[in-house]
Amino acid sequence: MMNKKLTEIRKGTKEQDLKKLALLSERELMMELRTSDKGLSEEDAAQRLEEYGPNEVSAQKPTPALLMFIEAFKDPFVYVLALLMIVSALTKDFEAAIVMGLMILASVVITFIQEFRSQKASLALKELIENTTAVTREGTTREIPMDEVVPGDIITLATGDMIPADAVLIWTKDLFVNQSSLTGESMPVEKFVDAGVEKDQQGVSALDMQDLVFMGTDVLSGQGKAIILKTGQNTFFGDIAKNATTQRGKTSFDIGLTKVSKFLLRMVMVLFPIVFLINGLTKGEWGEAFFFAIAVAVGLTPEMLPMIVTSNLAKGALTLSKHKVIVKELPSIQNLGGMDVLCTDKTGTITEDRVVLVQHLNPLGIENEQVLDMAFLNSHYQTGWKNLMDIAVINYYAENERATPFKSITKLDEIPFDFSRRRLTVVVNADNHQFMVTKGAVEEMEEVCTHAEIDGEIVPLTEELRQKMRDVNRKMNEQGMRVIAVAVKKDVHNEAVYSTDDEADMTLIGFMGFLDPAKKSAITAIKSLHEHGVNVKVLTGDNDIVAKKVCGDVGIEVSHVVLGAELDEMSDEQLEEEVEMTNLFAKLNPMQKSRIIETLQKNGHTVGFMGDGINDAPALRKADVGISVDTAADITKDASSIILLEKSLNVLEFGVIEGRKVFSNMMKYIKITISSNFGNVFSILVASAFLPFLPMMSIQLLIQNLIYDVAQLTIPWDNVDEEELLKPVRWEINSMAKFTLCIGPVSSIFDIMTYLVMWFVFGANTIADQSLFQTGWFMVGLVSQTLVVHMVRTRKLPFIQSIASPQVLLTSLGAILVGIGIVVTPLRSVFEFTELPTAYWGWFVAIIVLYLITVEFAKRLYIRMTKEWI
Repeated sequence: MMNKKLTEIRKGTKEQDLKKLALLSERELMMELRTSDKGLSEEDAAQRLEEYGPNEVSAQKPTPALLMFIEAFKDPFVYVLALLMIVSALTKDFEAAIVMGLMILASVVITFIQEFRSQKASLALKELIENTTAVTREGTTREIPMDEVVPGDIITLATGDMIPADAVLIWTKDLFVNQSSLTGESMPVEKFVDAGVEKDQQGVSALDMQDLVFMGTDVLSGQGKAIILKTGQNTFFGDIAKNATTQRGKTSFDIGLTKVSKFLLRMVMVLFPIVFLINGLTKGEWGEAFFFAIAVAVGLTPEMLPMIVTSNLAKGALTLSKHKVIVKELPSIQNLGGMDVLCTDKTGTITEDRVVLVQHLNPLGIENEQVLDMAFLNSHYQTGWKNLMDIAVINYYAENERATPFKSITKLDEIPFDFSRRRLTVVVNADNHQFMVTKGAVEEMEEVCTHAEIDGEIVPLTEELRQKMRDVNRKMNEQGMRVIAVAVKKDVHNEAVYSTDDEADMTLIGFMGFLDPAKKSAITAIKSLHEHGVNVKVLTGDNDIVAKKVCGDVGIEVSHVVLGAELDEMSDEQLEEEVEMTNLFAKLNPMQKSRIIETLQKNGHTVGFMGDGINDAPALRKADVGISVDTAADITKDASSIILLEKSLNVLEFGVIEGRKVFSNMMKYIKITISSNFGNVFSILVASAFLPFLPMMSIQLLIQNLIYDVAQLTIPWDNVDEEELLKPVRWEINSMAKFTLCIGPVSSIFDIMTYLVMWFVFGANTIADQSLFQTGWFMVGLVSQTLVVHMVRTRKLPFIQSIASPQVLLTSLGAILVGIGIVVTPLRSVFEFTELPTAYWGWFVAIIVLYLITVEFAKRLYIRMTKEWI
């Protein structure tokens, strides 16, 4: 049982709880949370996991199947059908009520199945990229999934870690945390132990307390240890997830769907009252006219749109997962297809990502073993995020079975890397001497060095010597090497307490040269991306000389380079021009990368960013589609919407093409259905003005629409012409309106032709013969609407130059057979159809064939005039 003091603490608000717990000493905290410096036992942790539940917030938990099924009913089209079903039942038209009930059930069940499958697939994919945290239990520190963390756990934090839950710090070393996800403040916050507020400072927020860290934030640099206080829904982040009233910023996908919805709504609002008034005034049956107008509104709107969109995206996500691309957010597939600028880091993306140590030289460029030994001490004993160069140094030592020249080594202190200093320092006691070993970027290291060691002699760094060192560095860069400098300082303090102030008056001992060769596969991938309308820009923190050589090796044209320092001097207007002309930006910090992406977006580009470093997280969040890899830091993966299981532009190229296929197939359904339905409504307006009866009963119009929509469910699996994949795709509402107004009325011409044939040839011109008229038009309307899909799905000659997928062919044939089956079997009486005369079928075939030929001519005329298609 928790003791009385802790129970009282937990009676208050969550913020008060945290503030009170933060004011306790480490010993009191251990007692309150029934833990120790060795952490919880596995048995105790399991009990607490059962008591408190998984460390998840509402937004992370999967939606229960029952709730998902109920949500599927929340659709405006379902509401309309439900209203018609109720009215039909009340007027004892039970056949119509049953049909509409089946339509509702079919729409809801299919939507539910697709959403459920999508969620299941998404959860399975998330397991592949599960974030972990270092937890100490029973004296052993190991990585466990974040959702298994419980109150009382002791966690270890390092650069790049996501903080798994709300916790109080018990040890820190230069710990800087990014709290922007909670506070909106972009500047990092330094955290300390025992930095809580006094009890009388009631107005201070828990977020301002410097010994508290929170779920949803991340470590930018430094180290720390903390005790978990609150998990899951009880965290600050949990409150935000539960009570937030604002959604995540809309992507281009969301904006596009909103525009389509508004376009459809405007069409409905204009045509519904016109159909209602014309039929009411000409027929005198206002009730019947009202329900017919509702049926027309349903027929006008592609009610399967939500399901078609979801099916497209889910199918795309499944296809991409088979090609080592994990989609965290389904809409990002369309954003991937719409991307026209890809910004990428250099290392591992266009290079091999297998950094190899090739040279270790003294300041004059002569091979030197001391440089290697000191670099190893720094890389081996640092506890932060080990980069590829650290790993290369350690691997070099292991592969060459090399040993350090010291008999005994004890680590004393560490000054972690940060992105402003661009240095990392480790202090060790080696053979009774304190060695302060610092390595980092050449320019930043030169700033803190006043001497150099050459052939065992320490000499002042004169301007002449500095110039010789710069020449060595430049020559290494020109060979494609990434260069870091190594410096030392001996016996600085008696006590092992070091700070960044000690990084001064150091002795430079030499350079380490690393080679990360350009990927051969990147050459073909970049060429293909260029051919598909995607411009590739490199945004790197690396040296501009090395980056320029690598860009040249892989086919990225670099006329000039913009450095981070130059970028800071540019106004927003200047940068807007510069980003269009420049393909290589070097020596950038994280915020500069983010600014470049934001500027490209302002210029109207859909921007993707690919990176895996901690410093890439702000740019990944800013981009329209953030792309990372499964080996990236937790915070980097969290900021991404696409995760690659293989760090390759070839994989990404496949993702871009698949994204375009998904978008193209969505637009096929939207444009074809809206234009076809618009033509039908226009035909109904003409018929309503001149016929003494309704051109089609509402139930007939609805069943025709249902058969057509079911046939379109295979659109996500349709083939897409290569020409449609050569450029980025965008939501173009003006294009949609032009397409609808140009192609839609073509069907109206042949609808009116059908009216005339039914009226004059078959004598269906009285109220008594209206069923014959309606049956004849039903067949022409259904078959023409189904077949026209094959005419307009491609800009090529259908069935000859471009053939639909087998799935689309089969469902089209099925729709036609179902329509024929309804009107030639006794089932026709259910829908108030009648038997068609044998002579009708000759006219039927002639009208359909002539219609398809006319649509092909209209299509070619439209393409010639607008220079575009679907």
